[in-house]
Amino acid sequence: MGKMIRFLMLAAMAMVMQLASTTASMAQNWPTRPVRLILPFGAGSGADIAARLLVEKLQALWGQPVVVEGKPGGDGLISIGTVVNGKDDHILFFGPTSAYVVHPYVHDNLSYDPEKDLQPVAGVAKVQVAIAVSTSIGVANLKEFVALARANPEKISYAVAPGFSEFVFDGFLRENDLKIAKVPYRDITTSPTDLGENRIQLVMLSYAAMRSHEENGKIRIIAINDDKRAPNAPKIASVVESGYPSLVASPILGIMGHRDMPLALRRKIATDVVAVLQDTTIRERLALSGQPAAPMNVEEFAAGVNEQHAQVARIAKVLGLARKK
Repeated sequence: MGKMIRFLMLAAMAMVMQLASTTASMAQNWPTRPVRLILPFGAGSGADIAARLLVEKLQALWGQPVVVEGKPGGDGLISIGTVVNGKDDHILFFGPTSAYVVHPYVHDNLSYDPEKDLQPVAGVAKVQVAIAVSTSIGVANLKEFVALARANPEKISYAVAPGFSEFVFDGFLRENDLKIAKVPYRDITTSPTDLGENRIQLVMLSYAAMRSHEENGKIRIIAINDDKRAPNAPKIASVVESGYPSLVASPILGIMGHRDMPLALRRKIATDVVAVLQDTTIRERLALSGQPAAPMNVEEFAAGVNEQHAQVARIAKVLGLARKK
């Protein structure tokens, strides 16, 4: 009996070693056909700009075409479904964590398992989110805005990017007992124009989408939604510096694969992406788009995703929202 058990153990170990060797070999030979980067936004979005900055060098490394495909709509579920249901190592999700971390709290019947169906591959950049106000309301920082909103309940309106940013801002309003009206937008990138005309008084959106409006003197950006000032906007205070740490909203732009994607392959892709992100021109262009490079390997990106899930859970508790899935 002892010899049989020992034989079975050795056979099992041999199978594991063979499987590991096969997986490593598959990762080394990947890709064998064109790679598709599936985005939750359309052309011209921050994710689209970033993806196209990486394509040329990734194609050179991989020896295969890399195709950028925008599949907007459905709160990111269309793009995620393409990756999850495709179950193909050559189909990758490329987008910010803000596109999916709030899904378990806002959708009753999710079409995917948020804990298992998307596996972290590589972090690419941080998405700079900022808060801007109309110059007409005469406030210069967040504390002044809070005081104005508290003194004028229901008389101030705002717009915010849907998903993670909206979740964060709603939590901030609840914590500070502020009553201001949310204005919905089909295309949130048009809101800075209305802000400049004082049709709304505050917008929380990507810094890149609002920078040109501020340069034209139409709006005032009063805070960056991070724990420290941004190198490309050193004169703008962070929300932590301003006294409102609950407003930190710094989504990570990154790559995800389907649930069965081998770890060895995810690590290989991450190594290549991190290498590409050392290119000075790519880093400069990412920074100009409001997405400073933040190369992360599998484990670092996974930790960042988990941290944002934890932040959303804390905000959900403040808002009295239960996890639906």
